[in-house]
Amino acid sequence: MEPLGFTKQMIDFYKATFDNTFNAMVMIQEQIEKVSGIALQQASWLPEEGIKAINEWTDAYKKSREEFKSLVDENFEKVEDFFSKAQK
Repeated sequence: MEPLGFTKQMIDFYKATFDNTFNAMVMIQEQIEKVSGIALQQASWLPEEGIKAINEWTDAYKKSREEFKSLVDENFEKVEDFFSKAQK
């Protein structure tokens, strides 16, 4: 196998591994968010400002997670473009 072909396979493997791991992490976080939401609804002792702060924190976390995924995908594309140009 030629080195560039092997490198492309490695990059594809790393990308697939990252995507699968990231998706599993997202599923776990969404389940935790659901359970936390139920707990927050039942926490009558928690002031409304506290619930609002927790919801804002969760929204910020989701946004950062999406930005991270976007950045990783963008860089995988750059690496793939680099090696596809080198292969030609």
